[in-house]
Amino acid sequence: MSATVTEQHRAKPAYIYICQSTMGQVRFHQESTERQYGLREKAQALGWPPTAIRILDKDLGVSGAQMSGRDDFKRLIADVSMGQVGAVFALEASRLARSNLDWHRLIELCALTATLVIDEDGSYDPADFNDGLLLGLKGTLAQAELHFLRARLQGGKLNKAKKGELRFPLPVGLCYDDQGHIVLDPNEEVRGAVRLVFQLFHKTGSAYAVVQRFADLALRFPKRAYGGAWDGKLVWGRLSHSRVLGLLKNPSYAGTYVFGRYQSRRTVTPEGEVQQGSQAVPHADWLITLPDHHPGYISWQEYQDNQTRLAQNRTNREARVLSGPAREGMALLQGLLLCGCCGRKLTVRYRGNGGRYPAYECNWRRREGLATAACMTLRCEALDTAIAAQVLSALRPAQLTLAVSALEQLEERDAAALRQWEMRLERAAYEAQLAERRYQEVDPSNRLVAATLEQRWNAALEQLEALKAQYAEQQRCEARVATAEQKAKVLALAQDFPRLWRAPTTSAKDRKRLLRLLIKDITVERARGEPQALLHVRWQGGACTDVVVTLPSKIADRLRYGAETVERVRVLAQTLSDVDIAQCLNEEGLLSAKDKPFTAAMISWIRYRYAITHPDLKRPEELSVKQVADRFGVSIHVVHYWIQHAVIKARQLRRGAPYWIVLNPQQENELETWVRHSAKIKKGEGMQKPTAGGAL
Repeated sequence: MSATVTEQHRAKPAYIYICQSTMGQVRFHQESTERQYGLREKAQALGWPPTAIRILDKDLGVSGAQMSGRDDFKRLIADVSMGQVGAVFALEASRLARSNLDWHRLIELCALTATLVIDEDGSYDPADFNDGLLLGLKGTLAQAELHFLRARLQGGKLNKAKKGELRFPLPVGLCYDDQGHIVLDPNEEVRGAVRLVFQLFHKTGSAYAVVQRFADLALRFPKRAYGGAWDGKLVWGRLSHSRVLGLLKNPSYAGTYVFGRYQSRRTVTPEGEVQQGSQAVPHADWLITLPDHHPGYISWQEYQDNQTRLAQNRTNREARVLSGPAREGMALLQGLLLCGCCGRKLTVRYRGNGGRYPAYECNWRRREGLATAACMTLRCEALDTAIAAQVLSALRPAQLTLAVSALEQLEERDAAALRQWEMRLERAAYEAQLAERRYQEVDPSNRLVAATLEQRWNAALEQLEALKAQYAEQQRCEARVATAEQKAKVLALAQDFPRLWRAPTTSAKDRKRLLRLLIKDITVERARGEPQALLHVRWQGGACTDVVVTLPSKIADRLRYGAETVERVRVLAQTLSDVDIAQCLNEEGLLSAKDKPFTAAMISWIRYRYAITHPDLKRPEELSVKQVADRFGVSIHVVHYWIQHAVIKARQLRRGAPYWIVLNPQQENELETWVRHSAKIKKGEGMQKPTAGGAL
């Protein structure tokens, strides 16, 4: 069943779509590619001139299971939809698309634009019912064939993986022997580098700390190249954080054979395209797990503990059970405190000028809108001091044992790093010797080759000397506990562990690491109405201890004068002025709320704050400015005018103190007369003001 090629079809270009699923097929299956290029002759035989034949071959090496990444296929769809294509040539239906969605879309567009589809079996008009039905069956059969092929291949792989015989690229530190068994890498330097990563993570508890330690020691980590000219070669470089995570999360290092740790998943992009990729799946979804399959660097239990520690180290988790690794900062209990109200972790907030005052705070309820204030906010000093005292008390009986253990760990760590440097120098020396042997074995008459080999020999020697210099510098900078004298000093210091704890050279990060070895978590409860906090300490061994901490009072309460001081000022104010009261308190050895000597201004503030007056300093016959103003019905400014111009006599103890006024009957009459006629003064009738002698 074939359609006839007409002049209408020949008037438009013929598109030959060429596709291979992988680059390996392009390289090794060249017969299929040659057959697809041979469709050009078939198009010419059907009447298309060479200039009207367009070959679309940019999708070589891209799978036809989806449209994404296939630029030429998109171009084919676009040109067909615009009616610019006379016929589409392909070796078979599966070469155009392996997705039924893409295939039927192309057939529908060809039917609408009268475009022919031509393969090795014949020519088809998608607009014809019978031809369209046959093309649809071909697409369905192609997809079914793909399913059967995938099922057979995956079934064979799965069956072989169940026996632990399916081979796949191994991580660095593991390799295959002659019998195909997985064994540890025979290179001792590689094994030492891998073991050092696991040892450092066990001690520090952080992948970043492992990277930092390798950088401080100027160590290199290997990786194995796959493919190309460097296939199987070891490349030494800087250890990165992603490499450390890859080592810690790979179960092969625990001697376990795993298949299906990464599985294929399809996702739909916002543009509507279907993309396929692999992603890690949970441990429960692994297809095959064979423990104790081959030698490993760690045990399976250590591998699980590492995964738990990595999960707890994540800072973007809402709830964490363990404390996590020790981090930088002044807060000693960071990551160990739990809120007694909501059970969440207390975070650290740095307050004050420049963040000099760290505080523990739980603001989860406020952040979630469940409350308007934080559950609790506590300054770090009181809690850190109380817990440090508990730790020092708990460690006192075992100080010597801890010192010896710490000394052994230091020696072990330094020995591991030293061994890595020795093997690195040994490898560099071997490369220099190899370069020398190659130079010695070359024919002297072949000067071009001899010159090149001589340059390589010189480069190897220079690299060896540079490594020796780096090693010497590393030994000079790194303090190593190796001599008997240094061991004796450490053991002597162990007798005074509190002094070591408080030493300026002991970093806060080291103290936090020690706390995490002893304490699992601390639940904080805030006592209501009292400046106290109750700490429930849960130790790593399972024991629990309750610690009551007295919290510092608020700054306003600390600066407030005590009741005894206020009462003392109240008594002294009965007979003394503010200056005399301040002098008396200073002579008694009392200090202000800020630990400063008392002044008259302080006494005046205390009297104002607590309403303390000088009752005995005012005589019975004396009046205040306010009393005089009320008696004559004038303002206090008028009274002060009388005092300044000596109209009335007033007594003042000191500058700024109140005036005490004494009036005789004659002065009272004159002032009353002056006030009654004050309205005439305002009208400008020229009345005289009262004078100091009583005469107007």
